[in-house]
Amino acid sequence: MEILFISHKYPPTIGGMEKQCYELIRHTAKNQTVHQLVFTGEHESKFTFFFQLKKRVKKILKANPNIDIIHLNDGLMGLFCTWLKSYTDIPVAITFHGLDLVFPNRLYQQRIRKHFSKFDAAICVSTATANECIARNFPKEKVFVVPNGVDHELADHNFDNSATRKFIQEKYDLDLSNKKIIVTLGRPVKRKGFSWFLDQVARQLNDDIVILMIGPLTPPKKKGLVGRLIPKSVKDRIELMYGGVNDEAAVRQLLQSPPLDNKVIQTGKLPFEQLLSVLHLADLFVMPNIKMEGDMEGFGLVALEAALCQTVVMVSNIDGIPEAIQDQKNGYHLPTANAQAWISQIHSLINQPELLATKAKEFQEFTLANYGWQKMADGYLEVFGRIYEKTRK
Repeated sequence: MEILFISHKYPPTIGGMEKQCYELIRHTAKNQTVHQLVFTGEHESKFTFFFQLKKRVKKILKANPNIDIIHLNDGLMGLFCTWLKSYTDIPVAITFHGLDLVFPNRLYQQRIRKHFSKFDAAICVSTATANECIARNFPKEKVFVVPNGVDHELADHNFDNSATRKFIQEKYDLDLSNKKIIVTLGRPVKRKGFSWFLDQVARQLNDDIVILMIGPLTPPKKKGLVGRLIPKSVKDRIELMYGGVNDEAAVRQLLQSPPLDNKVIQTGKLPFEQLLSVLHLADLFVMPNIKMEGDMEGFGLVALEAALCQTVVMVSNIDGIPEAIQDQKNGYHLPTANAQAWISQIHSLINQPELLATKAKEFQEFTLANYGWQKMADGYLEVFGRIYEKTRK
């Protein structure tokens, strides 16, 4: 099979969608003929990439008449490629990750309902995302679920926990003697529930628990004239579209108040090896997502990565997260925004080190057996084969 992959999310930019696209192409290319048109940001702006996109796609299709499938790696890519179905009879598949499907803009939603269902397949990273497709009038027979993978190599890393503990103590001037460590990871966006967790859960945790919040930090900014004139509802949607950190101000304010000022450390972004060493050291990894209208967590790749580092994972049972973390199999499900349930479960687990060690190993083994990039790529190839055969009948 000959496949053209088109994406504006690709390394060297770091992110879950970039990683997924890279691994999909890399593993598919092992036994298929692959062409790719991807934005790397190395030689052009994203504006130029999208401005030149249609011409470049036509050029690739003309030069490679045997292409069997075209794959678009997210909703924005689909928005710029709605013309494909009137230009070529080659089957087109699109992947939806979550926000790119539910983004709360009336014109965008109209385009989805009018044009996207004409594509030959909607490949969703979770059942929750697939249900959102169907709710937007996608024919059920065109909707497929293929969960993301994860790097199995993460399970092979060995770290000196005492050295990691010393590094944290020295860098953040934090005494970790007889402390239990909880880690969060990600950009401070509202759906991830970080400010909710700090305010409703972290305040009530025992004093022997330290929370490390890992993720990018931006310095506080004063609103310029344009920022003050833009209505908040419009500003929120702009931030949502471009991945803005719309929960950071609330997180920053909470961290300055007692008792959180002595219990929580915001580390900023860490180099990859340091990140893995901290995950390996941690007693728990928490993903306390909350429900946000017009936004959703399509999957939960960071939770899988934590599980491979033998860190016991706790997640909110919402959106596409259960597709990555299955309750009692590679983590624990907690009801979203139920502070008492989170407090009780954290205290219960954190005080049973032998149980934590046993579960950490079991959860890692389940994740290795059920999630991987090759398994994901095989799932895509199965979908590609089905729509190829269907359109050729």
